[in-house]
Amino acid sequence: MKILIIHSHYLLRGGEDAVVDQEALLLKQLHEVEILHFQNKRGLKGGLQFLGSLWNVFSAKKVKRKILEFQPDVVHVHNWHFASGPLIFRTINRLKIPVIHTIHNYRLLCPSAILLHKDYLFTDSLSQSFPWKAIVNRVYRSSFFQTFWLAFIVWFHKKIGTWKKIDCYICLTSFAVELFQKSNFGIEKKKFVVKPNFTSIPIKTTSLEKEEYFLFVGRLSNEKGISVLLNAFKDTLYSLKIAGDGQLKEKVLDVAKKNNNITYLGNLKREEVLLELQKATALIFPSIWYEGMPMTILEAFSCKTPIIASNLGATSSMITDGVDGFHFEVGNVDSLRQTIKYFFELPEEMKVNLQKNAYKKFSKEYDSNLQIEYFNSIFCNILN
Repeated sequence: MKILIIHSHYLLRGGEDAVVDQEALLLKQLHEVEILHFQNKRGLKGGLQFLGSLWNVFSAKKVKRKILEFQPDVVHVHNWHFASGPLIFRTINRLKIPVIHTIHNYRLLCPSAILLHKDYLFTDSLSQSFPWKAIVNRVYRSSFFQTFWLAFIVWFHKKIGTWKKIDCYICLTSFAVELFQKSNFGIEKKKFVVKPNFTSIPIKTTSLEKEEYFLFVGRLSNEKGISVLLNAFKDTLYSLKIAGDGQLKEKVLDVAKKNNNITYLGNLKREEVLLELQKATALIFPSIWYEGMPMTILEAFSCKTPIIASNLGATSSMITDGVDGFHFEVGNVDSLRQTIKYFFELPEEMKVNLQKNAYKKFSKEYDSNLQIEYFNSIFCNILN
């Protein structure tokens, strides 16, 4: 089978880019796969890209040329914002090629894309025919105009039926499907399927023993719950290591300087992250927004590392409380601190069981070997 993957890269490489690369490598084992890349730009060029994404004829022509040249059986679109724009879906449909769209965030429901505003969940757009409240609150880049323009692009293509031309929407969790069905997006449920992300088993190292420290890996930003994390560990005896980068880096460095139990590791390479995950007693995941499907959680499971996470959205279903990790109340410092204390004081035998269950969940749900079955089922359904 010939599969064309289309993806617009963000200015900074992130999780979506990693997923696209992983899926392409996997699919190439059994199919003929090509990737058509678009790149978001900075400055004036980026501004023109964003304005033109309402009806980007240049991207549409590029997609058409690639399809006529490659003759794919299926087209799989990941991110369309903003270098390619939604017009490419109409182009693919006009050429009578089945098209799949993986939803990595909630941009089709709200300009914020993460359903978060000023560190609070923002879901008003789900019930509005046009997200005026999001625009007034400037939820996208703190800009009235940019929020309006992104909202208008999604609304306009909804009105002319572009989103109905997509044959299959891939969501990472059942929670995401439920959000779309509760919203006014207007696409029937039968077009949605759940296919989780995946990760490969990390390279085996010489029997690494768990050490008595907790680990955070991720972007150092408000939506990731960094303030909750730091406040939970401040003035305690529990060791915390933090890996990542972002706008709250200076805050992390300042708190680490004042608290000997907190260590900032910097922005680590994947191999270094996996090494830390294998040694950590547990991963802390304090996110305060509706995550898609964090790769860090999958990698922690693959490293036999239990997870202490916010009881919110995807993480509520990904982590089974008391089996492969624990939940705590989202945004609640005391709840997180109590959960850390409870975990730390568990008998060693119970910790070992949590580790075994974490790896068992990885093997049953997130191993790369399971992905071919997911894809084959999706391809068969849309081709038939």
